[in-house]
Amino acid sequence: MILESRSITDGERIPEANAFCAPDPEATVSQGGNLSPHLAWSEVPDGTHSFVVICVDVDVPTVGDDVNVEGRTVPSDLERTDFYHWVLVNVPPSVRELSEGQDSDGVTAGGKELGQTEYGIRGRNDYTAWFAGDEEMGGTYGGYDGPCPPWNDERIHRYHFRVYALDVNRLHLTGDFGGAEALEAMEGHVLETAEIVGTYALNPALL
Repeated sequence: MILESRSITDGERIPEANAFCAPDPEATVSQGGNLSPHLAWSEVPDGTHSFVVICVDVDVPTVGDDVNVEGRTVPSDLERTDFYHWVLVNVPPSVRELSEGQDSDGVTAGGKELGQTEYGIRGRNDYTAWFAGDEEMGGTYGGYDGPCPPWNDERIHRYHFRVYALDVNRLHLTGDFGGAEALEAMEGHVLETAEIVGTYALNPALL
């Protein structure tokens, strides 16, 4: 299976149009375009009955003490973990492409709704936990929300956009589910996976 994108080039920096945050020399960061990227997949394996689309940042700090703190940096050798930016399950087998902006056309304070769309079921992304308790931004974040790594991180973050071809019509996931739950539900049903890896950083030293 082959995954292609007109928005993101494999191995290169993700455009600010597809990011939640963008560098800002005056305010450190500002809002990015937050458009969900164009994705198209082909050479699908026989027996495919549905797809799952996931985007995960594999470079998120496991300790947040230094995150976005003036005068400090997040060390590049700090242990990292996953942060899910996009969880879309039960994508019909007839869908082979998502247009840019189809699942997100900007930053939505409080998050986009979970649940059924014409192109699959939106799961919860990890901005839900990140903004928990924030009066302005707090809420349940569904669908795509793009990169916003710490602006003082010494590491360039890697974002894996993956499409999974499954041998089942649907995963039995409803309501509030995230990336970990989707991966668990897929176990034993993945026929093939294709991915594109984009990078992103807000640290001026890495731009």
